[in-house]
Amino acid sequence: MSQETTSTLPRLYTRTGDYIPRVAAVHDLCGYGKCSLGVAMPVLSAAGCDVCPVPTGLFSSHTAFPGWYMHDTTNILTDYLAAWKNIGVEIDAVYSGFLGAPEQVARIRDLYAMYPQALRVVDPVMADHGVVYATYTPELCAAMAELAEGADILTPNLTEAAIILGEPIGDAWAGENIDDAEAQRLVEALLAKGTKTVVLKGIQRGDGLIRNFVGSQDGVFFEVSNEFLPYMLHGTGDLYCSCVLAAVMAGRTLDEAVRFAGDFVHDAMIVSSKQPQFRDRGVSFEPLLGKVTALLG
Repeated sequence: MSQETTSTLPRLYTRTGDYIPRVAAVHDLCGYGKCSLGVAMPVLSAAGCDVCPVPTGLFSSHTAFPGWYMHDTTNILTDYLAAWKNIGVEIDAVYSGFLGAPEQVARIRDLYAMYPQALRVVDPVMADHGVVYATYTPELCAAMAELAEGADILTPNLTEAAIILGEPIGDAWAGENIDDAEAQRLVEALLAKGTKTVVLKGIQRGDGLIRNFVGSQDGVFFEVSNEFLPYMLHGTGDLYCSCVLAAVMAGRTLDEAVRFAGDFVHDAMIVSSKQPQFRDRGVSFEPLLGKVTALLG
C-alpha cells in the first residue's frame, strides 16, 4: 500500500446525482501493447465516465516493438472537433497524453476554448529515463511544454519535467533519483509556469520505494510512495494518470486520487508479471477494474 505525508487538497470535480461526466481523451490508439487509449477508455469508463476519444495517432503496436507502424491523424482533427461542436457535445474534462505532431497542441487548445470550464489534465508523454521518445521532435517537445503551463493537473516524470523547464537531460536523469529538496524545486518551478497541480512521478532511490511528489498553487507539497517493483512495463504512466483522473471524476480529492493511482499501478504490475511475455505486452489491469468502479461508492 502507499505511504504518504498527510495533506488535504480540495476536490477538483464535484460529482452530482446520476450525471455521467464526459472526458475528451486526447491520446494515440495502439493496436497491441496496452497503453494510451487502450488504458484511458476502460479505466475512466469503470469510474462511470463517458470517454470521448480524440485519437492523435494510430499505432500497430507500442514503440518498444520493432517495425511498428504509425498513422498521424493531425489532418483530421480540426474537422473531427468541429463536428463535435456542431452537434453540441459537452465535455467536463480534457485529458491529453501522447501527441503525434506539434500542430495537435493547437487542437487541444481548441478544446479548451470550446469547453472553458472543463478540467485540464496533461500527461506530457514524451520521454523517460533521460531519453526522448523516437517520434518526438524538438518542436513537439516545445509545444508540449507550452501545453503543460495551462494544466489543472500535470503528471510528468523526471525527464519530462526537465524538458518542460528547459533543463538538460541525459545520464544524470536516467536513474530517476533525486532528493526531496530537488523534487520540491522542480514541482515549484512547474507551478511557477502556471500549472495548478503537479504530480512528479517515479522517483527511485534504490531503497525499495517508488515516490511521487505532489504540489499545488496553494503551497501544499507532499510525497506518496509505493513498493518499487524491479521491472518496467509499457503503459504504466498512462495507467497512473488515468487512475488519478478516474478518482478525481468520481469526486475524490487529489490526495485520495494519487494514493489510489499508486496502489492500482502497483497491483496491476503484479497482475502483469503473471502473464506470458509480460515485459513486452504492456501493463495488464483488467481483473482490477472493480477497484475503479468502487471509487463511486
